[in-house]
Amino acid sequence: MMRSKAFGRFRLLGALFALGLSAAPAGAEGPACRDADFEGTRYSYCQAEAGQDLRLFLRGDDGEIYGSFGRLSSALEQQGRRLLFAMNAGMFHADRAPVGLYVEEGEQAASIVTREGPGNFGLLPNGVFCIEDGRFDVIESRAFADSRRDCRFATQSGPMLVIDGALHPRFLPDSDSLHIRNGVGVSADGQQAYFVISDAAVTFHQFARFFRDVLETPNALYLDGSVSRLYAPSLDRSDWGMPLGPIVGLVAPAG
Repeated sequence: MMRSKAFGRFRLLGALFALGLSAAPAGAEGPACRDADFEGTRYSYCQAEAGQDLRLFLRGDDGEIYGSFGRLSSALEQQGRRLLFAMNAGMFHADRAPVGLYVEEGEQAASIVTREGPGNFGLLPNGVFCIEDGRFDVIESRAFADSRRDCRFATQSGPMLVIDGALHPRFLPDSDSLHIRNGVGVSADGQQAYFVISDAAVTFHQFARFFRDVLETPNALYLDGSVSRLYAPSLDRSDWGMPLGPIVGLVAPAG
């Protein structure tokens, strides 16, 4: 078992080296954000390690939805914290309330949805990104509903991109549906979470293969498309656009 984990880590290091990248050491506090080229398309992604302060955010202390990276960063600065990176973290309604399950600091603000429905969210199987103490998981929604997982933070979205190492069965290699997309994948041991955004329009099939073939995440979840944005100071990047709903961010002490 130990050999298998070590071999998997070695393969990931080899893939990153081939792309001209380096992997951050386990437990590193720094914002592990990088750019990568895959099949002629540039991607940006940030890595969080289990045990780091990765959170989901929706509303501030005033009850108002943050809506932007700038407002969230300012609120954290007032608490003596800084935002290392952030990304939109799931689909939302017109009032920016989450679509599907949303849990923040153990409190459920929206319930899980397991039925098939319209749009990308309802393209089953969809899934849940769960932050527990000491690990991350991306879990198919119906399996999650049956598991009674105790997530400190959780957000539901869809569709799943990678499911136990296989691409979503509805993804077509020759699809003409092209969009900028973002999502999250989790390593096999649950110790790394990767937040990825394409810097050009791609198909679901292309986007999912970045998770499977480059990052080697056995499970990955689509977060959104038309509102996809990344805040990554280490990449000199702070995307802007329409107000957001849920946001995922890695936090560290100021200074």
